[in-house]
Amino acid sequence: MSLESVFTADGMWRSASDIARAVTARQTTALDVVEAALARIERQNPALNAFTDITADRARAKARALDGAITKGETVGPLAGVPFAVKNLFDIEGLVTRAGSRINRDNQPAGRDATLVQRMEAAGGVLVGALNMGEYAYDFTGENIHDGASRNPHDITRMTGGSSGGSGGAVGGALVPIALGSDTNGSIRVPASFCGIFGLKPTYGRLSRARTFPFVPSLDHLGPFARCVEDLAGAYDAMQGPDLDDAACVARPVEHVSPLIGKGIDGLRIATAGGYFQTNLTPEAKEAIAAVTKALGATATVELPETDRARAAAFLISTVEGASLHLDRLRCRAADYDPAVRDRLFAGAMVPAASLDRAQKFRRWYRDRVLEVFRNVDVIVAPATPFTAPTLGQATCELDGVERPVRTSIGLQTQPISFIGLPVVVVPVPLAPMPIGVQIITAPWREDIGLRVAWHLQQAGTVAAPRAKGF
Repeated sequence: MSLESVFTADGMWRSASDIARAVTARQTTALDVVEAALARIERQNPALNAFTDITADRARAKARALDGAITKGETVGPLAGVPFAVKNLFDIEGLVTRAGSRINRDNQPAGRDATLVQRMEAAGGVLVGALNMGEYAYDFTGENIHDGASRNPHDITRMTGGSSGGSGGAVGGALVPIALGSDTNGSIRVPASFCGIFGLKPTYGRLSRARTFPFVPSLDHLGPFARCVEDLAGAYDAMQGPDLDDAACVARPVEHVSPLIGKGIDGLRIATAGGYFQTNLTPEAKEAIAAVTKALGATATVELPETDRARAAAFLISTVEGASLHLDRLRCRAADYDPAVRDRLFAGAMVPAASLDRAQKFRRWYRDRVLEVFRNVDVIVAPATPFTAPTLGQATCELDGVERPVRTSIGLQTQPISFIGLPVVVVPVPLAPMPIGVQIITAPWREDIGLRVAWHLQQAGTVAAPRAKGF
């Protein structure tokens, strides 16, 4: 059957809804779509190093089952036949959950899929593999010493960002239309920014983390990457719902956003984040913010209080909680860690308990102050990263005339937001030669507003996922 209803004239994936519509209308088959995705992965992954595992047999079996159900006239989900992949910290039945590490490879294969994998497949999605990531998610660069660095599809000499680097590279390079990742301090938003795609970090507790390998349980979020807002919303809708297997996944009603994204932005109070968020930016980041605020007609500016302290507290909580999960492995197998990850975890293990207590108390204070800001605005616009993707191995960068370390500077704009669990949509501004993202931040549980703003910007042509040359 023809794949014209699945790919655009220039060979890019159409939207997930277009793919599902073509599959359910029998203009093509789910198996043909999956075979096309597997062929793309085989051809392009050697350059990008996005995938660590390819679940070809499973994908073909799922696609055949979908095609059989459609032939019988049965109802299939809104993602019918849509290929997707997940960061390799998600449990996939029959695969070892690597979490980007050497040590985990000695574990037994997972006996059951992660909740979000189950929900994506219940909606008709077809899992095609697991994706490269920073070791134990403690990474902003996408450079894994065990599996090799994931590479940016817009320039393979550059970083994808991390820790969901393979997810960013796979969607940015159009290997798959949708990928899932995790975000603790910026690990969805950074790869989305560097790879020029859309990313959603939902409200803390909105999507289940059951059967995924944790990093910092009080900060960990899961969410999707996509090349258009419609696909981001569709994947998010498919994964919603409470889960007793994740104590943080609260019993809120499912609130489907796909019907709302075209509602427009009239009446929304939109402001740009000032103060801290306007410092340590390259000209590219400033240009991206200017383009987005102009397109939204945003003239107001708001300042979030004590943001520098919020970032410092996020660092402390991350390293202490992360270290507590790794103490046994650090005692027995320290030599099998990436030295940079190991040293940060060792440092966290030595932080006095009183320091963690102070950081958590400040976190509650900071959250209350930021929620007060949202009494007067609906949306806050902020940079996603201070710069476009650095080159692989780059150690330093210049920000505001000061030479700074790249690794710790990447999360300057993201950490103060995930620290208090706010929902964020990252939108890609297609600058040349490299894209860069902008954060659309909303109050807790208002993912719908963030996606409406993102859709408006997409319709205006201000944001888009640019095609990566050669992919």
